[in-house]
Amino acid sequence: MPIWIAVVILGIIEGITEFLPVSSTGHLLIAEHWLHLHQSDLFNIVIQCGAVIAVLPLFPERLHQFLFRWRERDTQLYLAKILTAFVITGAVGFILEKKGFKLPDRLQPVAWALLVGGIGFVLVETWLRGRSLKKEVTWPIVIAVGVGQLLAAVFPGTSRSGATILLALILGLNRVEATEFTFLVGIPTMLAAGGLKIFKAFHHGTGAPPENWGMVALGFVVAAVVSFVAVKWLLRYIQTHTFIAFGWYRIGLAVLIGALLLVH
Repeated sequence: MPIWIAVVILGIIEGITEFLPVSSTGHLLIAEHWLHLHQSDLFNIVIQCGAVIAVLPLFPERLHQFLFRWRERDTQLYLAKILTAFVITGAVGFILEKKGFKLPDRLQPVAWALLVGGIGFVLVETWLRGRSLKKEVTWPIVIAVGVGQLLAAVFPGTSRSGATILLALILGLNRVEATEFTFLVGIPTMLAAGGLKIFKAFHHGTGAPPENWGMVALGFVVAAVVSFVAVKWLLRYIQTHTFIAFGWYRIGLAVLIGALLLVH
């Protein structure tokens, strides 16, 4: 298979799964495993940045608020909450990076993380049925979102959006607000991670093979376009649906991976 076709496939997978609570990292590892293609952490993070940037136009009211109403206390408080969750993730993530932490590239931990998260969504959504959920992002929710992003960074298959949304739901935040806040926190988180990886690639020799920047750019663009479409659909979907279908999808995918690993 030509490398550009494989990159387009990975970009499509990233674009679909980055903000859906099903784990983009897990899906990329699965795809790379069965395509017999190993991409660098830099490639995976940069195309995630493409998917992240693409969602900005889907929050026009928040963007207008941040740009033109930043003097208002409500705006400053919301920005402070985004910054706090970002700092929690960034500080611990930086420490992990310094200690040389790398994501495992085996599929077994991905399957377990998908399974645990899927069961979590099914149980939580069943527990929430008929309950009234709040609109305010409280400080405990902010801390939980930061912690959720860390869990996803350490355990591939957990899903950054999945872990953060699930924790926000458990703490009583409604689905629309939980989704919006976790997506907005994810923007600086992923851009910072991508920027750091690019900086290190240019300024620190690691002994790794040189990056194919043309393919990185292709994956970035494909992920951005597909992510825009996927998130636009998701934001409409959660207006009238719960996340329980994503829970069952995660469980089914985990069982499929487990079965395939047993066969091989």
